[in-house]
Amino acid sequence: MSKSGRALAFACSFTACLFAAGILAITLFGRPAAPGISLELGESADAHGPAAAQAAGPAAAATSQTLAAPAAVTQPIYAGKALLADPALIENTPSGPLPRIADDGRKPMTAYAAPAAAGKFKIAIVVSGLGVSATATKAALDNLPAGVTLGFAPYAADVGEWVTQARGRGHEVLLQVPMEPFDFPDSDPGPHTLRAGQDEAANLQKLSWALSRFTGYAGVTNLLGQRFLSDSSALSPALTYLGRRGLYFFDNGAATQSVAPSVAAQVGLPAVQSNATLDGIQTALEIDSRLSELETQARANGSAVGSAFLYPVSIARISAWAKGLQARGFVLVPVSAIVTPQAQ
Repeated sequence: MSKSGRALAFACSFTACLFAAGILAITLFGRPAAPGISLELGESADAHGPAAAQAAGPAAAATSQTLAAPAAVTQPIYAGKALLADPALIENTPSGPLPRIADDGRKPMTAYAAPAAAGKFKIAIVVSGLGVSATATKAALDNLPAGVTLGFAPYAADVGEWVTQARGRGHEVLLQVPMEPFDFPDSDPGPHTLRAGQDEAANLQKLSWALSRFTGYAGVTNLLGQRFLSDSSALSPALTYLGRRGLYFFDNGAATQSVAPSVAAQVGLPAVQSNATLDGIQTALEIDSRLSELETQARANGSAVGSAFLYPVSIARISAWAKGLQARGFVLVPVSAIVTPQAQ
């Protein structure tokens, strides 16, 4: 065999050995870990499904552990005419400003509530998931009417800037608190997730972290949380804590077995539960149908509340629906206008 032939044979044998070694390594140790992926909630969010889209994702959430604490509040802060922070309603802590009931009895849920239009039949809509994707958040702020209440996840470093814009445009704001879903950790709302079966002190510490990420919210809502909201022993201390902080709770309806309404009543926390998830099926026809059902419920009961995610189709249909609302005899109001009478 010529030298060139021997060289070619050696190269082929060496390549085959490398390939075999690679197969053996994968068999023994599994595939190499992929680079970390952070979830971007743009127009492709529909492909991931509601659970995937609503969670910030483990990789994105992990960065929250290194976020700097928001600055202490020492003087009133406004976003236009809307109050964003009041030192009398703030307890400054090392992790950031926590809401509190003022010495004169004022509560954050009333001080940060958006104005409510008067009307016989009231409808509130909460659109959640803001603050994670800049593109999707901007689209929601640019297109949704001021009467829509907006829920912000606590993980983004610039979430306070988005909340300032939302309050300046007349929106009422909710803080989305990460709570354990049934398929945890496959769906993981992040390292500060409130867990069923976890120590009460640990859950309250995580809740305090979320509450300290920004100011100007009137209430709290769940980010996922199907398991946590179905466990009264885990939920009760968290809702009691929110009541002591002067907030209300909005149950977005994601947990079909939620005990939040009954537990909130037991601990005296102003609360309301969504009557309908508007975009469980993300088509214009289905969303329009759910919005029509909200009108029927409001006409029968005086008020109704719906929840949605910031999918582009959801924003588009809610915006179009709201334009003719008053002519049909309804008013779009923030959630604070519908919570139990204890909030007044």
